[in-house]
Amino acid sequence: MQSVTTVLGPQEFSAFVEWLDGGVDSGGRSYIDMHARLVAYFARKACRAPDELADETLSRVARRLEEEGTIVNVVPAQYCYIVARFVLLEHLRSAERNRAPALFDVRDPAPDAAAERREQLLTSLETCLSELTEEERELIVAYYAGDGPSRIGMRRDLATKLGLTANALTIRASRLRERLRGCLVTRAKDS
Repeated sequence: MQSVTTVLGPQEFSAFVEWLDGGVDSGGRSYIDMHARLVAYFARKACRAPDELADETLSRVARRLEEEGTIVNVVPAQYCYIVARFVLLEHLRSAERNRAPALFDVRDPAPDAAAERREQLLTSLETCLSELTEEERELIVAYYAGDGPSRIGMRRDLATKLGLTANALTIRASRLRERLRGCLVTRAKDS
């Protein structure tokens, strides 16, 4: 996970800390305190990587602040906990998926079986993608194009092109991914 400082430049990070301070200059203490409180929150929830989840939460809040310019009508700590709840839910959902039989895991001790399984999965994925509208198909393919840091910029450009916020784009992509996953599960049961 990326830390907040790698997501934001120095000026943006200063604006984020200033927002956390609520107008009182704490010299960055508010950021450190909020991070520690979020780590404790995730640790109480028995998460494996509470530091990373706290970083992710603060990164999301900072990105939102950068996108919107300001976040009003909510106390900074309260807003951070609201975002933390969503990060926790995503983490739990992800952990649940990782416990289930891996639909996308095509590793197999027998190389021929793995290659055959991979080919079946790709064929099923193509079929499921063809069931989406052209617009949906383009969105999901573009959303997952690229790798690492380039993917972030590509997603930002995609959101701008579609006239969406980054959050709205993520929600749309998530819904499409779930539809594709459901389609793949159905096809796997049928075969």
